[in-house]
Amino acid sequence: MVEDDRGVAHALALLLRQAGYAVEAAASPAEASRKLDAGPFQLVLSDMNFSRATTGAEGLDLLRAIRARHPRLPVILMTAWGSIELAVAGMRAGASDFVTKPWTNETLLQTVRTALHLASAGPPPDAPSRKELAARYDLAGLVGEDPRFLRVLDVALRVSGTDAPVLVTGESGTGKELIAEAIHRNSPRKDGPLVKVNASAIPPTLFESEMFGHVAGAFTDARHERKGRFELAHGGTIFLDEVGDVDLGSQVKLLRVLQDRTFEMLGASKSRTVDVRVVSATNRHLAKLVEKGEFREDLLYRLNLISVHLPALRERVSDIPLLSRTFLDGLAKVYRRPGLALRPEAVDWLRGQPWPGNVRQLRHLIERAVLVSGRDELDVADFVEVARLAQPQRESSPDALPGVGSMTLEEIEKAMIVKALKHHGDNISRTAEALGMSRAALYRRLEKFGLT
Repeated sequence: MVEDDRGVAHALALLLRQAGYAVEAAASPAEASRKLDAGPFQLVLSDMNFSRATTGAEGLDLLRAIRARHPRLPVILMTAWGSIELAVAGMRAGASDFVTKPWTNETLLQTVRTALHLASAGPPPDAPSRKELAARYDLAGLVGEDPRFLRVLDVALRVSGTDAPVLVTGESGTGKELIAEAIHRNSPRKDGPLVKVNASAIPPTLFESEMFGHVAGAFTDARHERKGRFELAHGGTIFLDEVGDVDLGSQVKLLRVLQDRTFEMLGASKSRTVDVRVVSATNRHLAKLVEKGEFREDLLYRLNLISVHLPALRERVSDIPLLSRTFLDGLAKVYRRPGLALRPEAVDWLRGQPWPGNVRQLRHLIERAVLVSGRDELDVADFVEVARLAQPQRESSPDALPGVGSMTLEEIEKAMIVKALKHHGDNISRTAEALGMSRAALYRRLEKFGLT
């Protein structure tokens, strides 16, 4: 523990020793370097300022020295809320995590436990077999034997026993929600709630109320106190899907609860504390959003202490036969058609498709083929037909646009959204994909045009 303030150092040492840790204190970077060279340590908890200067340069220099001489040693930085930029700089330089002052004891201990657990796990080994994973974890609902897929599962499930925040990335339809469920199911929090939040579906004006709740009288029609999603997830896991679509104003509010596990209900004056593990997911490139100023860098570091990227279905073609059989077996039970089967030619055809919608698209196509075809043994022709029917129908007239001056651009946009919703049975994901926009963008237009 590197801390020059004697009062803070005493409080930290007492807290850590009561939790069962052996603590060695250093009052300066020079003293810390001498002690680190003299004996083995498992973790460093370091302040970022050791003089009147508040630039954090001393803390960053110490961090770089530790990374150079002890590359596997995890370092947790401590910083005041006003110097979050320093913490972000520290994360860039290789820190494991950061804790803000004033800290809450449980948050600090949770951060220490997580850092120690991750450091002891070591580098990920080669992709294990599915049999090896099944012997250690509950893999219910996770279908696949491709090495790339198994490597992702291994990383996600190895950290499931910690409270480390996990960011799951990948294209739409790859199964990010299933990974979140597996992390919760294999964690010590498995008996607690798993609260799923589609962040892109919450308008900015409702974000605070939905996530943190409100008290009676907080706004018009708020007749009763209502718990938010974070409070509902207390003792368990909260899954933030499409977190890349959260607007900047809401990101600030989200950062605070991730930072110190406290929040205020809308209309309340007292803070509440919550104990949750955060798993988030996105199909967007958050680093690029940070570069464009559309996503906070400090929030990104809070979300992706552990990051796993799910491969697209075209990158794990070997799993298509297994996935297809699994989906078909499930449909056989649902529709009471025990004889459902796939001809080998149909399996080969499925393997050869591009699958822009990934596993979700494969499942939907197989189900439509089962419903449309009257045969139990599905052939290539059955899939070709349902794939053709699923394509948007072109207008018969080559000039199907309305006459110039007959409609405004907004009216045309609204009409196309209504038509696409009807065509896709009010399915938001498919409608957004067909219109070439994100779900968040589609929700904003629905709100703009007063569509329900």
